[in-house]
This record gives sequence, C-alpha cells and structure tokens, in this order.
Amino acid sequence: MAHRQLTGVLLVGGASRRFGSPKALARFNGKTFAEQAWGVLGTACAERLACGKAADGLQLPFAIHDDGDDLRAPLVGIVAGLRAARTDVCVFLPVDLPLVTPQLVRALGEACEEAAVPQTGPLPGAYARSTLDVLERRLAAGELALREALAELATATVELDPAELLNVNAPEELATL
Repeated sequence: MAHRQLTGVLLVGGASRRFGSPKALARFNGKTFAEQAWGVLGTACAERLACGKAADGLQLPFAIHDDGDDLRAPLVGIVAGLRAARTDVCVFLPVDLPLVTPQLVRALGEACEEAAVPQTGPLPGAYARSTLDVLERRLAAGELALREALAELATATVELDPAELLNVNAPEELATL
C-alpha cells in the first residue's frame, strides 16, 4: 500500500504555565522537546511545519510559522497548519509528548478520513484540510474545544500505546522519565 503524503505540524504555541518555562526548550535525552518532535515528524512525514507565536522568540533550529492569532489554543495552531500545509492530511503533535514515535504519527495519518485521534483525546491527532471550514467557523465563534469539534467530523479513534502519549506538564514529570 502506498503511504499517504502527510504534513507533520509541531504545535509550539502553548503558554507552558504549569511548566514554568517554554516546554519546547525542555531537554530530554540530550535534545530539546522541540528538536525531538521535529525529528520524529521528519521521519514520518513528507513535509513539516512548526506553528506557534513568532513573538515568543523561541530559539529553535527551525522556523516558526506564526499562527497569526493572539489566542493560545491548539485549535489556532491546527487551523494555521491546515492553511499552510501542502498535503491534504496533517498530523499535529504538541511539543510536550517526548515519547511519540514516527510509527504513531503515521498510524494517525493513515487512519484519517476527516480526523483521527488516539483513545486519549484530540491531540496528537490527524486532521484533513477538508475540515477547515468547520474548524475556522468554530474558531471564529470562540468555540475552542477540540473534543467538541471532533463531534462534527468523521473521526477515527486509533488505539495507541499510552506510554508513547505521555504528556509532560511539569518539571517533576520530566524528571521521572
């Protein structure tokens, strides 16, 4: 079976309030979270983008595509990524999932009709460009909850290894890895 062409989108626009410093720059196994995730997306995807706030001035070894919005919500990054991508399906990866593998990214991308998410919720997730009208409408209305948006989309749930979906929200969680 031919592999679907995917765009990997790294979401780096979060406020990192609970973490206390930008999670993108947290280090694990000698790399920043951002570098780790960027490498995974490069292995799994034909194209990759990083969406966030240019004004944050994060010192990263790749360019940040400014999402053009003052709001900090994953939906903002998803809309910006879908608008900028050259492929029909994007896999969105938050920067705070240091154990995600290229296989996980591909599994989400391959399962995507309009959306594909793990059993744990909307991110990481694959979203098709065809969902932009729904997502843009929700964003314009201030309806930022991705879970609610998924109810409007043909969404596949992909059973993934919970260990790979570990989300790091605090420095002490990073220390336990």
